[in-house]
Amino acid sequence: MNFKERRILVTGGAGFIGSEVTSQLIKMGSNVTVLDNFSSGKKNYLPKSKRLKIIKGDIRDQTIVKRALKNQEGVVHLAAYPFIPDSYFYPVDFFDVNTNGSVNMLWNAIKSKTVETFVHISTSEVYGSAQSTPMDENHPTTPHSTYAVSKLAGDRAAFTLHKENGFPVVVIRPFNSYGPRFTEPYIIPEITNQILKGTSELSLGNVSSSRDFTFVEDTANGMIKALQEKKAIGEIINIGSGNEIMIKDLALKIIKLSKRKIKIKYDESRERPYDVNRLICNNDKALKLLKWKPKISFDKGLSLTYKWAEKNQIKFSAPFKRWYYKN
Repeated sequence: MNFKERRILVTGGAGFIGSEVTSQLIKMGSNVTVLDNFSSGKKNYLPKSKRLKIIKGDIRDQTIVKRALKNQEGVVHLAAYPFIPDSYFYPVDFFDVNTNGSVNMLWNAIKSKTVETFVHISTSEVYGSAQSTPMDENHPTTPHSTYAVSKLAGDRAAFTLHKENGFPVVVIRPFNSYGPRFTEPYIIPEITNQILKGTSELSLGNVSSSRDFTFVEDTANGMIKALQEKKAIGEIINIGSGNEIMIKDLALKIIKLSKRKIKIKYDESRERPYDVNRLICNNDKALKLLKWKPKISFDKGLSLTYKWAEKNQIKFSAPFKRWYYKN
């Protein structure tokens, strides 16, 4: 797909990854429609452009979804409830949005007759903790949270609707993304925010687990490449750096960036039940099919993220009352 003047719908396009996808597409000359309910996404994360149209609405709403899909040639479907701790307390909502909302998007895209490629965004969390490393697309799916199960159900629906209808779907499974314009208290924003609030003791849960982090610009670029590569249709593709880091070592890197002396304190209340212990991506398929590989080093990306956070101290919003979460 040549993106010049193409019409692309990005659901969740005002969110962390979605706003980066939107920005890159507009720079490439696309006419982008963003469908977002702004439960955590922010309008000021979006570029100011005549090529951008914003529709405020819910992916479960048939009328709004049909309106958003009108004459669209490509879809990047990112809209979801994304924060794992929320899913333990609001499982019905997570299935309603992440599964039923995705089916609504997919079915209406099929009926639109104009969508040439539908990029369905999944998550590495569907794999559960690594049983073999690095984790490729054939790794067993043993999700550890309601969030991950709801996303896996959406994946299965996307793949089945692709098969039943000959509809061009690509399933992208990003591993942990990080960078500026974050919207949820994921681990890097959480560590950063604690430090910026002036703490002398960093309060963390399981610091021995490890994750594979990809800078958000690279993650978004992989999703966009999936829109244009015909060989990717009908495939599940991992997007990740292929490197892992323990949370303790991650915290030490961010502490070093802060140029302060800060201790790390174990806080049992921050442990997640049945947490994923290890994630590390095999990105060979992304390289082969999408010609994609990450360009931003972890240290550079972490520095850019920290500098952005210093200038933009974020208060996290959510569609739920987070009475269980300590800011």
